[in-house]
Amino acid sequence: MAGLEQITDALCYHGEGPVWSSTWGGLRWVDMLAGDVLTLRADGSVDRLHVGEVAAFVRPRTRGGWVVATERGLALADEPDGIPAPWIELWDDPAIRMNEGGVDSLGRLWCGSMGYDRVPGSATLHRVDADGHVVTVLPDVTISNGIDLSPDHRLAYYNDTPTGRTDVFDVVDGELTRRRPFLTHATGHPDGLTVDTAGNVWVALNGAGRVRCYSPQAQLLTEIELPVRLVTACTLGGDDGRDLFITTSRENLDDPEPEAGAVFRVRVDVPGPPVRAFAG
Repeated sequence: MAGLEQITDALCYHGEGPVWSSTWGGLRWVDMLAGDVLTLRADGSVDRLHVGEVAAFVRPRTRGGWVVATERGLALADEPDGIPAPWIELWDDPAIRMNEGGVDSLGRLWCGSMGYDRVPGSATLHRVDADGHVVTVLPDVTISNGIDLSPDHRLAYYNDTPTGRTDVFDVVDGELTRRRPFLTHATGHPDGLTVDTAGNVWVALNGAGRVRCYSPQAQLLTEIELPVRLVTACTLGGDDGRDLFITTSRENLDDPEPEAGAVFRVRVDVPGPPVRAFAG
C-alpha cells in the first residue's frame, strides 16, 4: 500500500460521498451542507455544481446521467454533466434531511436520513425503486450512514453512526434480513464505508482521523491515519480500482486543521468493484 496523498485543496465544509465512475470521468463527491456536487477533472481542477440546500450523495444512472440525493428527495440528470431536475420527495418533515446512500444489486437506491437535531430514532433507511416507488427498509435510525454489498451481493454492511457499530445483513431476494453486529469500533464514529473485491470492509472513522480495513471475519487488516479528525467516507476507484479516495470535513470545528475539507488518496492492494448504477 502506497502513502497518503492529498489530491485537492481544502475545498469543502463537509465533504462526503465519494464515488468513482468512468461515465463522468472519474471522482465525484459532495459538499453536503453547501448543497454542492464536486467533480475532479483529469487536469486536477474541480468543478462545483449547486443543487439545493443539501447534496447528500450521487450515483450514475444505467441509462446515462446521474442521480443526486437532495435535502428530502432525489433529482435526476440525463447527461454525465447535466443539470439535475427534481424527481421525487421522500418525506416532508423539515427536521429530517438526507444523508448517505447506495445502490443495491438490482439497481435500486438506498437512501438514508438523519435529523438535524440528531434525535435518536428519528431517521430512516428507504429503498427507492427505478419507477420511484419508495419502501421503508429500516425505521428507528439515528444517523444513517455507509451501506455497501459484499462481492457476491449476499451480505450488506451498514453504519448507523451513534451505535458505534458496523452491522451486517443477509440479502435474501433483494431484501435486508437478519441484522447483526459485524464489529464494534473502539475509536471514532463509523461513517461512510466501502467493500473491495475480496470482501474486505473499509470504514471511515469520523473523529478519529482514520480509515480502517477489516476482513470478512472482522479482523483488522490495515489502518490509514489522516492529518484531519473528521474523516467522513471512502470509495475505491481509479483506472484499476485500487485508488482509495477519502473525503474529510471541517464541520463545527473550533480549530480546523489546514487540510480539513480536502480529498485524499491512497493506493491499495485489492481493487474495488465497478460502481453500481441506479436503474431509474
